[in-house]
Amino acid sequence: MVTDEQLGQALAANFKLPFVNLSKLDIPEEVFNVIPDRVTRRQKIVVFARDAGGVKVAVADPATSRPVLEMVAKKTGQKVLPHLATLRDIQIALRVYQGDVQKLVDNLLAEDIGRTAEAVLEDPPVARIVDAIIETAYQNRASDIHIEPEESGCLVRYRIDGVLQDVLHVPKRLHDRLMTRIKVLSSLRTDEHMAAQDGKMRVKLEEEHLDIRVSILPIADGEKAVLRLLSSRSRQYTLHDLGMSEADLAKLTRAFTKSYGAILCTGPTGSGKTTTIYAILKIINSREKNITTIEDPVEYRIRGANQIQVNPKTNLTFASGLRSILRQDPNVIFVGEIRDGETAGIAVNAALTGHLVLSTLHTNDAATAIPRLIDMKVEPFLVASTVSVILAQRLVRQICPACKYEMEITAEEVTKSFPPEVVKENWGAKNKYPVFKGKGCKICRLSGYSGRVGLFEVLEVTAEIRKLITQKADADVIAKAATKEGMKTILGDGFAKIAAGVTTVEEVLRVTKSELV
Repeated sequence: MVTDEQLGQALAANFKLPFVNLSKLDIPEEVFNVIPDRVTRRQKIVVFARDAGGVKVAVADPATSRPVLEMVAKKTGQKVLPHLATLRDIQIALRVYQGDVQKLVDNLLAEDIGRTAEAVLEDPPVARIVDAIIETAYQNRASDIHIEPEESGCLVRYRIDGVLQDVLHVPKRLHDRLMTRIKVLSSLRTDEHMAAQDGKMRVKLEEEHLDIRVSILPIADGEKAVLRLLSSRSRQYTLHDLGMSEADLAKLTRAFTKSYGAILCTGPTGSGKTTTIYAILKIINSREKNITTIEDPVEYRIRGANQIQVNPKTNLTFASGLRSILRQDPNVIFVGEIRDGETAGIAVNAALTGHLVLSTLHTNDAATAIPRLIDMKVEPFLVASTVSVILAQRLVRQICPACKYEMEITAEEVTKSFPPEVVKENWGAKNKYPVFKGKGCKICRLSGYSGRVGLFEVLEVTAEIRKLITQKADADVIAKAATKEGMKTILGDGFAKIAAGVTTVEEVLRVTKSELV
């Protein structure tokens, strides 16, 4: 209801300070670096201008910023002029102006630390380079770091908003040393170069202790490492933050406020299913409830929940773990994934006997989950009587708010990518439609996108849908009946988000093209 800028202006008026929007400024590097990087991040404070009149500083919380403002005044010998900026705006500025990781690593390799150039080549600061790669990835909200050997060098890429971006090239001679450092931190064998290895590490950052899952695989040019950053902040979203509409949220709320039944979340790998389940668990988590989960792996800790890690070596599978959970007097059970008939059968029976069960499935849409369960030898009447809601989802990149602009697209252009009847149903019959795009700026690394949002399809199992399930109707019939009852498809939700200026036609096409074939 209130934009970030409006909130900032209201807070600035309350504190009797001028308001500044850092996203609209170009801050010189020497001005931004007046305050040391660590202090800037810890105190959430940014120097954005400096002239004869004084040093202009943006703060998110004036009440706690006085000692730092005094330090800036002492360091510069100038008057400090505090301005108020929103916390989100300051965090974006810290990400944009933190410096290029390539430049940072080049400086580390070239810096004079009292050694000869030959000594630096023989013993490069590998530990600091690895720390810089991880720290920069975290600040850029990357989900994964890929360290890939090439014929003549080593390439580092970050997956940001679901898309890989090249960020760093280092000399080939450093690749093996980087791998050794990562193996040491992950407690892996440093003398093994021909077999795949999996491990984990924990890195202490300014903001949090970051858990990282490590996978090392031998490829043609050497060993490749992929580091999955398991940041706690990526699981702190609410269902509103994820982009769920009020109508879909109402259906889901009806399901998770019951004390029994099953809620299934479907979609391909990396579509945010676990994030959605965690958002639901966060809402229903209370001291009166025993929430028990079985996951593979346990990536994020939920305070107050009992989380079990699947371990095939000790025969702790989803099925055997689920049987044990039922003897632990649970109220809510989260099964990381239903992979086989045995797990499906136990989960459905648990939902039937007074437990709220949440789980994920790999299917393309909500309706397909029903025949998938029946294929797993779950009786149709059990599916009909236990499943409350099936949620299908995809993730699309959001248009960067700092460089968003409006344009028009013709009906002919839209119908090249989407079926004409779908376009007409969602947008009406017009010759032109207003849409939005991002021009590309420093904030979004010239991509035009910043952050991601979900496209949702929420199938509520009503009396009519139950009847179709018990009659073993196929997925298309169930989907048509659900649509008639008001279910918005993933594609329909995509069109709504394009019209609202949240995402682009290209993004919706990218994540839904398999359904259009």
